Amino acid sequence: MDYVSPKEVADTMMNVAVTKASLSTKDLLIRGAMSGALLGISVTLAYLASSQVKVNMAGALVFPVGFVIIVILGLELVTGSFSLVPLAWMEGKISAPTMLKNLFWVFTGNLIGSVLFAFLFWSASSELGTANTLGTIEQMLITAAEKKTTGYAAHGTAGLLSAFVKAILCNWMVCMGVVMAMTSKSTVGKIMAAGIPIFIFFALGYEHAVVNMFVIPAGMMFGAKVTVVDWWLYNQLIVTVGNIIGGLLFTGMAIYYTYTSKKEPITFPS
Repeated sequence: MDYVSPKEVADTMMNVAVTKASLSTKDLLIRGAMSGALLGISVTLAYLASSQVKVNMAGALVFPVGFVIIVILGLELVTGSFSLVPLAWMEGKISAPTMLKNLFWVFTGNLIGSVLFAFLFWSASSELGTANTLGTIEQMLITAAEKKTTGYAAHGTAGLLSAFVKAILCNWMVCMGVVMAMTSKSTVGKIMAAGIPIFIFFALGYEHAVVNMFVIPAGMMFGAKVTVVDWWLYNQLIVTVGNIIGGLLFTGMAIYYTYTSKKEPITFPS
């Protein structure tokens, strides 16, 4: 049978978390950088689809391709790790420093890959800044970068709170995609199961920390009126915290602790 039951998935979640925590810094950086770049590629593909058919839903349909590549190849995406690695710490399988080290280096790898692809995309699209006009995708990146930063800031606390809530909702779905991939033993099954929640988050316009690591700096390169401080203060830090809460609380802990055979109360080791 291709299908894996939720109880088996709960065990797999812990095994994957421990395996991730055991990876070397080199592996975390390489796999993290590849994941960041792949999500950047997915964004440009989604924008292309939306611009060609003039329907935003078209972009959401193709965006999951990067995520399923990440899942199939076992690469590292910090937003997915938010739902798994802390579980290993909560269950005493790894130490707090190990957990923090893992998340830090995956985050760093994702950032490197995202910004690198942003630079490469800018270089190719603008002919190293010499092109006189920008295409539709480039204009969409500028608009998105400004909307995701100064756009929220313009609405004060309400705007920043909106970004925070969108980040929670986003990683609820993204981490659901990570876990859903564990419900199948076949490549096709994993692709279908993982892609559904990713389609949902992108279609609804939620906030994903790693996607924004590409969208915002890419928009800045093409001329968005956004500073590095705007990027981190009005989006990246807020969205990252929201992604942690959404992924860990609503997916990782919820699924693991309702399906695991463990009956002891949850403890938080030092």
